Amino acid sequence: MAILLSCQKLSKSFGVRPLFENLSFGLFEGERAGMIGPNGAGKSTLLKILAGRETADEGKIVARRGLRVGYLAQQDRFEAVGEGWTVRDELTRSLQGLDLQDWEVDMRVESGAERAGFSSPDQAVGVLSGGWRKRLSILAQVVREPDLLLLDEPTNHLDLAGVLWLESFLIELSFPFLMITHDRAFLQRVCNRVIELNKRYEDGHFSSQGNYSDFLEKREELFSHQQNLQQTLANTVRGEIAWLRKGPKARTTKQQARIDRAGEMISNLAELKYRNSQTRATEIDFDATERRSKSLVRLLKVEKSLGGRKLFGPLDLILSPGDKLGLLGGNGSGKSTLLKLITGALKPDAGEVRRADGLRVVTFDQHREQLDPNQTLKRALCEAGEHVEYKGQRIHVYGWSERFLFRKEQMEFPVSRLSGGEQARVLIARLMLKPADVLLLDEPTNDLDLQSLEVLENSLRDFPGALVLVSHDRYMLERVCPELLGLDGRGGSGFYAELSQWEAALGRDAEPEAAKSAPAASKGGSRLKRRRSSRAWRPRSSPPRTRSPRRAPRSPTRRWPRTCPS
Repeated sequence: MAILLSCQKLSKSFGVRPLFENLSFGLFEGERAGMIGPNGAGKSTLLKILAGRETADEGKIVARRGLRVGYLAQQDRFEAVGEGWTVRDELTRSLQGLDLQDWEVDMRVESGAERAGFSSPDQAVGVLSGGWRKRLSILAQVVREPDLLLLDEPTNHLDLAGVLWLESFLIELSFPFLMITHDRAFLQRVCNRVIELNKRYEDGHFSSQGNYSDFLEKREELFSHQQNLQQTLANTVRGEIAWLRKGPKARTTKQQARIDRAGEMISNLAELKYRNSQTRATEIDFDATERRSKSLVRLLKVEKSLGGRKLFGPLDLILSPGDKLGLLGGNGSGKSTLLKLITGALKPDAGEVRRADGLRVVTFDQHREQLDPNQTLKRALCEAGEHVEYKGQRIHVYGWSERFLFRKEQMEFPVSRLSGGEQARVLIARLMLKPADVLLLDEPTNDLDLQSLEVLENSLRDFPGALVLVSHDRYMLERVCPELLGLDGRGGSGFYAELSQWEAALGRDAEPEAAKSAPAASKGGSRLKRRRSSRAWRPRSSPPRTRSPRRAPRSPTRRWPRTCPS
């Protein structure tokens, strides 16, 4: 494969802390690469350097002559002029400077808007939801047909239907891309190369051809080799230290060479120990009460509308200890509203919500409104004093902060200065101090790195109380939640045993109206005691499920845009 761009011995520091050092790798034609790594590894910074938005402290970028690079930042910024700024206006502006004729611009705008699911290119940008703004920002880069596209967390703000659309959309592209993401299902289905940025590796990164499963296998082999190497080197170093303690006289060149070699081995062992220690992850373990009530929360024919639009109902649901329910639906379908009904923050329009006496409900808010941006990290973790109470133990706030990978120098930082992943860890740390009968988690996976996601999964699976999880992380939903409830935002709902059933229900909307049928609900053996909603869920507009994740890359000769997939 022809190389498009390479970075050579790149180094970048943030203050006195190095993000990465001596980083070298290349990007090639035909690649759909995913980049992962722990929070603070410098992934976003590296992408900006590759895009020419920032400069490295050391090293250089070598690109193919005339290479056109597209770049999508995490935050969507539309410089719309006036309230009448439309999707067409935004896409037309993105095509400026490409020396295209008017008919070519119109073709790309019309075809792109159709493929992205916009009902019309003349929709106003100002009224778009966060998910649709994200689609527009992705489309604005894609219609330019760059030689290489760089995307920083493109699934942010997308609901599950939007993520499925993005999978299908990116697989059809004729040009290569490098994408930062923590969505493991996305990496599995879309990517044919995975790059991890991590100081655990000798070269500062590890690259694997293939999808996410292939990456995990190859990484495990490497980690096993590094651990064996550390043990072997440690045994050798112990022998050399014993020899050095005998005080050999450096009277010969041979003895002096052995002394020098022993010093080099000790240095290599220290470096290997440091690399192998970089896998430490956040320690997450939610505290549960001992309540064993048969029914913690019961919803009886509950209905709720918002702004004259019916969200769901009548809906029946019972949550008991040990139940783990995944909550699905598009943006605005009523997921957060349903959580507020369970907590009692909202009242139903019809029906009844019954809660056990003295019920303890702990909620993770995706908007993080529970955090005071002006509060220091120390006070966010420990409101008063120097100790927190966790499962009957007193833990010093500095020891508590270390469980969540915070450094001592960060303790007096305001919360607003923390990254998105760090703020998520603060919220999780606060929730762990509250014993709960019911955990309601609204998008807790946003901005968490893969190591933290894996620890969070294990904690949720072991949680003995009831759990309701809202997440676009399909990998976590499949591992944690044996039952799924889907909301369509128009009053319909449906229960599912597997995520694939819900995805199939989304795909059925692409069929002719006469061919549509009610979505398959889970049958028998249900751990959640509930009756189906009286209305079947038939989504109005969603993309079909992405097919084989091992699909070969499209031929570089095939040009975009193509016909909108049905």
